[in-house]
Amino acid sequence: MTTASVTDRFRAARDLLVECQEDYERARAEFEWPRFEHFNFGFDWFDDLAARPDRADTPALIISDAGGGHLSRTFAELSASSNRAANWLREQGICAGDRVILMLDNQVELWELMLACIKLRVVMVPTTTQMTATDLADRVDRAEAAWVVASAENLAKFAGVGEGLRLVHVPGVASEGAARIALEVAGHTVLSYDDAAAASPDLAPDAPTPADETLLLYFTSGTTSKPKLVEHTHTSYPVGHLTTVYWIGLEPGDVHPNVASPGWAKHAWSNFFAPWIAEATIFVHNARKFDPVALMADMDEFGVTSMCAPPTVWRMLIKADLSLLKTPPKKTISAGEPLNAEVIDQVHRAWGTTIRDGFGMTETTLQVANTPGQKLVIGSMGRALPGMDVVLIDPLTGEEAAEGEICLRLEPRPVGLLTSSFGNPEKTDEVFRDGVFHTGDIASQDANGVLTYVGRAEDVFTSSDDKISPFELESVLVQHPAVVEAAIVPTPDELRLAVPKAFVTLAAAYEPTAETARDILQHALDQLPPYKRVRRIEFLELPKTISGKIRRVELRRAEVSRAETGEAPEGFGTEFLEEDLDLRR
Repeated sequence: MTTASVTDRFRAARDLLVECQEDYERARAEFEWPRFEHFNFGFDWFDDLAARPDRADTPALIISDAGGGHLSRTFAELSASSNRAANWLREQGICAGDRVILMLDNQVELWELMLACIKLRVVMVPTTTQMTATDLADRVDRAEAAWVVASAENLAKFAGVGEGLRLVHVPGVASEGAARIALEVAGHTVLSYDDAAAASPDLAPDAPTPADETLLLYFTSGTTSKPKLVEHTHTSYPVGHLTTVYWIGLEPGDVHPNVASPGWAKHAWSNFFAPWIAEATIFVHNARKFDPVALMADMDEFGVTSMCAPPTVWRMLIKADLSLLKTPPKKTISAGEPLNAEVIDQVHRAWGTTIRDGFGMTETTLQVANTPGQKLVIGSMGRALPGMDVVLIDPLTGEEAAEGEICLRLEPRPVGLLTSSFGNPEKTDEVFRDGVFHTGDIASQDANGVLTYVGRAEDVFTSSDDKISPFELESVLVQHPAVVEAAIVPTPDELRLAVPKAFVTLAAAYEPTAETARDILQHALDQLPPYKRVRRIEFLELPKTISGKIRRVELRRAEVSRAETGEAPEGFGTEFLEEDLDLRR
């Protein structure tokens, strides 16, 4: 198979999804995953775009910094600079199959080096800059990494981590500037990325890239256990994110920001693969502290047409003046955790666009989504995407059900699916059992195939004989102006087995008093059926993973401990009970 035929087949699959953006039934019926024996996103797709007269001089990446400046790179420029990076890395001895910890901020070198690694068939281990030395030792060991790319501040964390690592120093965004500095880290070799600028911009592959060869090893955020290591190939993300393109509705010429930090899978989804698959421009608003007003000013200045952000960012945006944005994006997306209806409604009133939710995981590309032009059921995740055969399985019976675990049928196997839980064959067997891929998430499905998220399997609980979905209750709580974030967990109860308890992070203007507790619980009681009402509340800065997801497992453990000892665990405080607050029923 020639390179041209690979590129043409990939483009044909992409073009079908762009053409069918508002014709879901046709997309589902006609789309087929392009399946390749060999594929390299850097050579077969990105460099092809960079060589096309209609794309070569188009911005592929724009980074706006907090100081008011910005950096822009065209497809042709990034193709050349990534080739220089690849040639320089080759000269330093890197080989296909080597594993590299990639630990950078949102800076142009991140995109250069990701493209370079793809072209060289080097396995990337994206890693957030917030990791400690202990975290990094675990990652180096489990990912079998021999190379590290990071700023001086983060390279210093590798002193005492492993032996004989080859560390590539890339100046940080703000702390070091562009000046070259001398750097030593005991026990390791330190190389300067500054030297890559002198390398040749011409690069040819050593050999064809096997489509099933490992490209990415991602550590999950570990909300319930030690982070898993997820293995992806040269097609499972680079080709699999065709579903993400369809969900967002990206088209050639779009300008797309995705508010996500490097090191996590969502950054690769919408800050790397999906926009470039669509021939769109990646836009990055680079700020150490999130400022919704500054973000909206940047969106106007750079002509943003599409936007993806997690629920926390959307909640912060609606607390600002949304009318400050004069040219709102036509496509608005939320991902990471389910988004509640109140936020969707406020953005629609201000910008005239509807935030569309979707469901995917580090282990997969987008599986389920509300797609452009489809009637939106508020609070739903939408329907199964083209190429994704979704089925709900009752965890107790193993049979298909209207409510159950979200699973993917494996015949035919969707391209956008992990190869394995790397180094953990037992976990791999567990998630691929019985001819389906198990997500561990529960949803319900209506007669039209629309799926609504219920919760993680381990988060859904029973109170009396009623099943409680934390997400449903949390969606009601965050409608109250005092509530910034909320997490519902079961707390033991002698009569009902368990009852819902809310842990709430308060807005700055509110105090953690009995009056505040009464007002929030009354609001919930007015909105929820009696059997679902929240019976206890505690004010707390919610514990989160390093990627920002709520660690409900810590809250559940705290409630078990409180029930056993009769005392609040360390770090927890006073809870308020509905029976003590004189609520109106």
